[in-house]
Amino acid sequence: MGMHEKQDVARPWFDVADAAPLLLDAQGVVTSWTRDAERLLAYTAAEVVGTTVTGLLSAEDAARVPELGEQCRRNGGWAGLLTARRKDGRPVRVMVRITPAMEPGGAAHWLVLLCDMSGARGWDMSRAVLEQMVTDSPVGIAIVDTDLRCVWSNAALEQFGGGPPRERLGRRLAQIQPGIDAASIETQMRYVLATGRPVVGYEHLGRVRSTPLRETAYMMSFTRLEDDRGHPMGVYYTVVDITERHRARQRLALLDRAGEQIGRTLDIVRTAQELADVAVQDFADFVCVDLLDSVLRGAEPEPEPGPLYGTGEVPLRRAGHQSVNPGVPEAVVGIGQVAAYLGGSPPVRCLTTGSSWREERLDPLGEEWAADIPGGRRATFLERGLHSVMIVPVRARGVTLGVTSFFRRRRQEPFDADDLSLAEDLVSRAAVCVDNARRYTRERDAALVLQRSLLPRRLPEQDAVEVAACYRPADELTGLGGDWYDLIQLSGARVALVVGEVPGHGIDAAADMGRLRTAVRTLAALDLPPEEVLAHLDDVVARTVREEGQRSSAAQDVGARAVGPGCVYVVYDPVDGQCTMAAADHPAPVVVLPDSTVVRVDVPQGPPLGVGGPPFESVELALAEGSTLALHTDGLLAHRDGGGTDDDTDRDRLRTALARPASSLELRCRDVVDALVPDRPRDDVVLLMARTRLLGADRVADWDLPADPAMVADARKEAARQLDEWGLEELAFTTELIVSELVTNAMRHAQGPIQLRLIRNRSLICEVSDGGATAPHLRHPRTTDEGGRGLLLVSQVTERWGTRFVPDGKVIWAEQNLTEPPA
Repeated sequence: MGMHEKQDVARPWFDVADAAPLLLDAQGVVTSWTRDAERLLAYTAAEVVGTTVTGLLSAEDAARVPELGEQCRRNGGWAGLLTARRKDGRPVRVMVRITPAMEPGGAAHWLVLLCDMSGARGWDMSRAVLEQMVTDSPVGIAIVDTDLRCVWSNAALEQFGGGPPRERLGRRLAQIQPGIDAASIETQMRYVLATGRPVVGYEHLGRVRSTPLRETAYMMSFTRLEDDRGHPMGVYYTVVDITERHRARQRLALLDRAGEQIGRTLDIVRTAQELADVAVQDFADFVCVDLLDSVLRGAEPEPEPGPLYGTGEVPLRRAGHQSVNPGVPEAVVGIGQVAAYLGGSPPVRCLTTGSSWREERLDPLGEEWAADIPGGRRATFLERGLHSVMIVPVRARGVTLGVTSFFRRRRQEPFDADDLSLAEDLVSRAAVCVDNARRYTRERDAALVLQRSLLPRRLPEQDAVEVAACYRPADELTGLGGDWYDLIQLSGARVALVVGEVPGHGIDAAADMGRLRTAVRTLAALDLPPEEVLAHLDDVVARTVREEGQRSSAAQDVGARAVGPGCVYVVYDPVDGQCTMAAADHPAPVVVLPDSTVVRVDVPQGPPLGVGGPPFESVELALAEGSTLALHTDGLLAHRDGGGTDDDTDRDRLRTALARPASSLELRCRDVVDALVPDRPRDDVVLLMARTRLLGADRVADWDLPADPAMVADARKEAARQLDEWGLEELAFTTELIVSELVTNAMRHAQGPIQLRLIRNRSLICEVSDGGATAPHLRHPRTTDEGGRGLLLVSQVTERWGTRFVPDGKVIWAEQNLTEPPA
């Protein structure tokens, strides 16, 4: 029964023995009806004979009868599928064959054979038709036996190499195509033979005899052939060339990688290297990226000077290169070095014309285009092993930034037009990134110039404190923020230490910071106490806010406290070790004592600058020599992993970091910031550390003077004697003049006790203090005036002079440079 069913399934679907015949006359009228036709359509002969055939067909096919009749007369018959209509109205799909039939007497009739196609797979194909299909098919087709030897192939398979069908007979695939991976293909065939399961869509990549230099891709499908008993007879397989589709996928994959891997930073050299790295992945064997030196500097790209088509050299700079060989042996110059090309060479032509250039086969004996080769000799392309090249200009926004050269060495397939198009796409994407990096470099350089102008490039040298500072902005692109620090030299060998913070980040905050820092330095020059400096600074900020129409609070809408700049101002006197400080909504300084004990100073906190509030207050304390003041912004403690704030925890973290020993104050400052702040902080960070010094008694001398004009001469003598002890005899004349004028001025115009003090620092400082509250003024007397020239003379023989007010009076001071005495 099983055998019978198999034979039944395998039988042709149009068998004349099974067909139901009938006859039609020339007009399509049924003239003869058989029992087979009656069984198929359920009509009796009496019901059909004499009627037209259209009554037996569906309405759609009945309308086609005139057309089919014309085809029969023109072609001598017709075959195809029609839908007949049974007597009960049920449609029946039938295969119809119409052939001419001649009766005696010459009357024209048509013999019609009907075959029920219910459950059939389709139209029965004769052997000739099947052979025509497989032989003329554009798809490569072959059959192998169970030993995997070729027993049949069509002509289309010749396009893949291996010779015509007769040369394939009896041979295994490895003999037909020696260059391909025959083992992997035959593995698929054996699997199909063993399991009977077809393998569809198997992709194979390799080189065939027809294109030995070009890697090709094929889609193959395998089906087992069986005999009537179901035993395997061999494998039928098809081959379709999908090389173009495979290469398209490769190109898309390469462009996807380029989009992911090129331009991840705003660094020009790194972007160029990323282009080279991507391009050697399944595309080129050696890639080098050479850019104009002006591009690497961030300047507008301009062609370098030099003859472009003459015999001179055109210098570019190697920004990136990569090779499939370790160590990039093909490279003549290193990253960052000058790659000089001969004028008129292809790289120079591409640079000047902005057009790409491709050479499928380089002249093996041709010399490379680069100049300044190590050893003084240019190698040939044969010696370098390079055989195919493309050069693509790096262009962005209509401007050429450099050139990218692609070489093949290991891959034997030369670059073609599609490869050039892909290279241009790669370089085009990279060029935009390079130009963005160039523009960023230019803007960053401008920002750094601004930063250097706003922040102290180098803290001034002085003897009051040893100082170190660390600045880490939150805006990593510009390197700018609203935090700042400063060290300002005051009179009397004192210094002011300042750390402040402006809300926000970037250039806007930096500009606000610059204005505030300038105001602080201006107020510091007045030698005011810290609380008065902050009070005046508060007025400056408030006036600026009013003039610019800004809101004094950035958080009023949400009910938060007012937001404004913060600042801490500290004055340290190395003569007596006294330190005075005041703060405006800013973290208080921390003191590290000489024994490494960390103490936080309790400074009265004033309101933010410019928002109004109670007056500022200061606190004064004495510091032992070797104590370290640590002034910082709140960003130093705003970066804990858990988020939020915890004052006690913050103090503990800062205390631990400050207590760690270090070989130098600068290293200690940097270690503290590294311990508390990530590389990319969320807020700007400033830490200013100052280790205190004291000026010994051998460097300070003072005298109390009675208010007697006769004591002016004694004051001059004491000053001259002190200069002799210090070895500063060359300053005796000018110092006596300064002492005479300042002491005389105090005795004439002031009141209370008078004191003379000399300080030997980096300069010689002369101070005269009194109990008066009026400041002297420099006058320019007329030639007939008898007085008023004292301070004018002092200003001429000193480096600087001025007045500062103290709680019990004022101090007039003058400084002389010890390194370059005034002429």
